[in-house]
Amino acid sequence: MPVDTSYAGREYPPNAVYEVSRVKLAEFASAVGATHPAHTDPAAAQALGHADVIAPPTFAVVVAQRAEAQLFEDEAAGIDFSRVVHADERFTHHRPIRAGDRLVTVLHVDSIVERAGLAMISTRAEIASEDGDPVATVRSTLAVRPEES
Repeated sequence: MPVDTSYAGREYPPNAVYEVSRVKLAEFASAVGATHPAHTDPAAAQALGHADVIAPPTFAVVVAQRAEAQLFEDEAAGIDFSRVVHADERFTHHRPIRAGDRLVTVLHVDSIVERAGLAMISTRAEIASEDGDPVATVRSTLAVRPEES
């Protein structure tokens, strides 16, 4: 089943609240080798003017991928996740993500272009606080390889 290019322009509803915890931030920091103490030590983060520990910049992908799941789990979209290759990821931070945040994300499918059987999907995940204040924008480009004949 090919990727349905009519999904370009689609906007998914906000997904369920994602609650950011110190534990999740510390685990992510450890996994990516982010050693700045502001990621794990509340006192270090507070010394920098933050209310609590802050996320490494790429932590936003954790939140964004929860929203992207709406697209991948939509069978009618025709995306076989086993054929997806991550081509690009870009982050725009409006403020740091911090422990205690309650975040919601709206996923936008900005474009789907097919060339020689390869579908290039560009998505934009707009991450905001539960109150609607912008936190980060994550832009992803995904390549979906064609089915093998």
